[in-house]
Amino acid sequence: MPLALIAPSIGIAQELEFERKGPADTVLEYRSSSPDHKGHQAPPEMDEGARPSEYDMGGFAPDPVYTAPYDAEEQLIVYGGKTNIDEPRPLIEWGYPMYSEGEFGSGINIVGAKNLVRPQFLVYGDWRTVLAANDNGEVENAQLASQLNLEFDLNLTATERLHMFVKPLDDGKQTRLELGGTPVDDVDGNGFQAELDFDPETFFFEGDWGYIQSGLTDKYTTFDLPFAVGLVPLFLQNGLWVNDAFVGGAVTLQAKNSPKFDITNYDATFFVGLNKVSTPVFITDGVTDDNAGKFYALTTFVDVAEGYLEAGYARVTDDRDDVQMDYNNVMLGWTKRYGGKLSNSVRLLSNFGQDPVPGVNQTADGFVLLVENSWITHLPSTLVPYFNFFYGKDKPQPLATGAAGILKNTGVNFETDGITGFPKLDDTANDTFGGAIGVMYLFALDQQLIVEYANVQIIGNENDPLRNAPGDQQAIGVRYQKPISRRWIFRTDAIYGERKNLEEVSGVRVEMRMKF
Repeated sequence: MPLALIAPSIGIAQELEFERKGPADTVLEYRSSSPDHKGHQAPPEMDEGARPSEYDMGGFAPDPVYTAPYDAEEQLIVYGGKTNIDEPRPLIEWGYPMYSEGEFGSGINIVGAKNLVRPQFLVYGDWRTVLAANDNGEVENAQLASQLNLEFDLNLTATERLHMFVKPLDDGKQTRLELGGTPVDDVDGNGFQAELDFDPETFFFEGDWGYIQSGLTDKYTTFDLPFAVGLVPLFLQNGLWVNDAFVGGAVTLQAKNSPKFDITNYDATFFVGLNKVSTPVFITDGVTDDNAGKFYALTTFVDVAEGYLEAGYARVTDDRDDVQMDYNNVMLGWTKRYGGKLSNSVRLLSNFGQDPVPGVNQTADGFVLLVENSWITHLPSTLVPYFNFFYGKDKPQPLATGAAGILKNTGVNFETDGITGFPKLDDTANDTFGGAIGVMYLFALDQQLIVEYANVQIIGNENDPLRNAPGDQQAIGVRYQKPISRRWIFRTDAIYGERKNLEEVSGVRVEMRMKF
């Protein structure tokens, strides 16, 4: 028999022998160290609670046999018929596209072969145009206002970038066309008002020191250490504790766990604000002074006990010698689902330790308890009834949230739009309690409708000059929004509110928002 016919038959016999008896003993034998010959390595390190499993031939099965040709359209059905999204493109895409498929390609070895530079410059954001008629009690206005939000991204490596955010049509107020309203400071508000400002709202560098060190030393590190420095924005406790940008920095120990305490994941972040700290705590000559104070803070989140724990502490210091508003700011949050029917979040904000000079009132003291609830219905993704409550004592203050109050997430009736001065109820939780009850419906995940009733009740005497709200308040609010194309979103809001010892408020607004 020719040798060419003998060789294949020997190979087949060896395969049959392997299937019948399993792999050779030399493959299965236990080795205490890596042998010299090729194909073997030392046994893996194992936890004391783990042990190797016995080899089982029954754990293997033949490859599947496809009787029909491959059909790409049929495979899309596996993923619910999803297809590629025709996403809006950024205004500028230099270097490589923001959205792309396939391999990225090689980078440039400037700061090390293990942290290659692959430059990309992007400009993206949105443009909001609002037509509103607002009655804030003593002040009324009707205006067409415009807000332009521009994000500039210079991506350097996979983990390092330089980012800037500007609002060129916003200089405290929005660029607008005043259609009528109450004159302010004896100045008629009618006509076009240009409010131009190109100063950055945020401007910071962020990266990961672990990857930077890998590039510089040409050795892979065993840690990640993300950080940011500059005019840095932070968003903590769902924006209720921190939602602002300040001059400073942050560094995070991330993706840690603790089997001993049943903690699947936790992060810890240390951050400082050295300037542009916007808070009602620091008032100079009757206006908020964002150059008056600093803070040094530590925050963490923990996935534990099938819930989500957030905790933060900050020491806030006052640079002004004549008032001394130093104080401590603490916020705790616990979020969890119960019985598959209730999603609940409980947050406690506390301010203490402020001891101003004689004759100056405290601006940060007391506490507020916030309870947010949503009912899990038979349409859990689209029909969401909610009922949120709060109880505030004295004058609790968030750490840094700009002009937004601590109740901004309690309900839509506590939110303004940040563009036209849309009316809202008192959002300070200053010696008040109350809440909001409403329902959100998302239809087929293509539009949103919210209907809500909100209430504020005062604590103590109506004549207390230190409380922000002089009497009880209530309001009904409605919001509707819908994307009308891949770039454009339509939104409208309406509110009517009654305020004891103050005039009623009402407002209606229509907004078009373009994303790019």
